[in-house]
Amino acid sequence: MRAYRGRFAPTPSGPLHFGSLIAALASYLDARHQQGQWLLRIEDIDPPRCPAGAAATIQRQLEAFGLHWDGPVLWQHDRNAAYQQALERLAALGLAYPCSCSRKQWRDHSIYPGWCRDGPREPDSPLAWRLRTDLGPTPVSWQDRLFGHQQFTPTAMGDVVLKRKDGLWAYQLAVVVDDADQGISDIVRGADLLDNTPWQRQLQHALDLPTPRYLHLPLILADNGQKLSKQNLAPALPETPDAARPLLHRALVALDQAPPASLASEPVHTQLDWAIAHWSPRSLQATAERREPRHNGF
Repeated sequence: MRAYRGRFAPTPSGPLHFGSLIAALASYLDARHQQGQWLLRIEDIDPPRCPAGAAATIQRQLEAFGLHWDGPVLWQHDRNAAYQQALERLAALGLAYPCSCSRKQWRDHSIYPGWCRDGPREPDSPLAWRLRTDLGPTPVSWQDRLFGHQQFTPTAMGDVVLKRKDGLWAYQLAVVVDDADQGISDIVRGADLLDNTPWQRQLQHALDLPTPRYLHLPLILADNGQKLSKQNLAPALPETPDAARPLLHRALVALDQAPPASLASEPVHTQLDWAIAHWSPRSLQATAERREPRHNGF
């Protein structure tokens, strides 16, 4: 067994919200309960989506909730050489190819039809790079720690983009390379990323990288049924420990950890000590979505 190394990897497109807290807290507790390390990675590979100061706000929010990470922060904007090396290896293996197609051109298809697999249709146009899903292992299966046996056919999902036409790196390649380089053994994240895992497993196989264990968490919905997200204007988490206390307790409730009601008024470090000692992923209910616990004020 590899030593436990977990991570939280937010995109700094805005401050964290309650849904972000669920992912951060669960990954933190899972690591600390197993005496493992918990790392922070800032996934800022898309600068137009990352306003100045957002990453600093995220770090202050995590610290307010007592979620202190191990070691230095890893910034994806520093990782261009590692991603390029991985892409070149995939291309040499015939598993990545340049693509000139625009989404408008294949909008009548449910997935990208693979038109450029044998060479770009418009070689003088800007080119993206895609993963050939038809040459990797299929179906892709694994055992999720909450949702159990998972099986997907990547060819039914299409050839995912690895590098965009504007030269920016895409999430799927970057996350796989970073998880391997950081020695991540366990990934705890939202169920909205469950169907990203087949592409990532294919990339791990192609690049001969270790495969982490996965625990996908139910998504938290607002009262109106929408996923809590920055796009849906979910309220930002506070940046002070006193304001974090009741929200931390609510997050433990949302994670089915049944914290004592009296814990809600305790300092964040007291709540975390209790939560680390009592952390039980088996208590999580395997539902893809659930409502945010009712609250007063925030």
